[in-house]
Amino acid sequence: MTELKKTKTQSISVNSADRPEEASLIEVIIEVPRGSFLKRGSTGKLDFISPVPCPFNYGSVPAFIGLDGDLLDAVVLGPRLPLGATVKVYAWGAIGLIDHGLHDDKLICSHSPIPPWKRQLILLFFVIYAKAKSLINLVKGHKGHNSCEGWRDAASALDRATPRADGDWHGPTSS
Repeated sequence: MTELKKTKTQSISVNSADRPEEASLIEVIIEVPRGSFLKRGSTGKLDFISPVPCPFNYGSVPAFIGLDGDLLDAVVLGPRLPLGATVKVYAWGAIGLIDHGLHDDKLICSHSPIPPWKRQLILLFFVIYAKAKSLINLVKGHKGHNSCEGWRDAASALDRATPRADGDWHGPTSS
């Protein structure tokens, strides 16, 4: 279940020369469809109601547990997917977040490479999201630092995560 398929593809580079980039084919379960105001966690529990719709399909990778003790988070770019849908997509990168003091990678997934301009918009969203999560955590009484640590490669996020055997995860270790 935790075996990843690697593919070689060309991606658009920030500088003029294209460079080959590897992407991992992963399975993602959608928890928050694009356009939804309801933010649910990997257990299905409602985390919060957002004042703005989610610009991405947001979910988790059931094969991995992230450093925060929850399933590894994933964003799936593209058209709206239904709640509970399972999709196989390529992880092209990751956004590193710190959420109430815990490292929380967000894999950025798509069926095709993500151009630099779109990577910048995604990063901007998560910078704003980290600030909003600071306020949400304050209201919930969660302590600890919140920040966006920037764009990372997907392989390093997958290396930090723990492969999950069936039945060895029963929910996040933090609330």
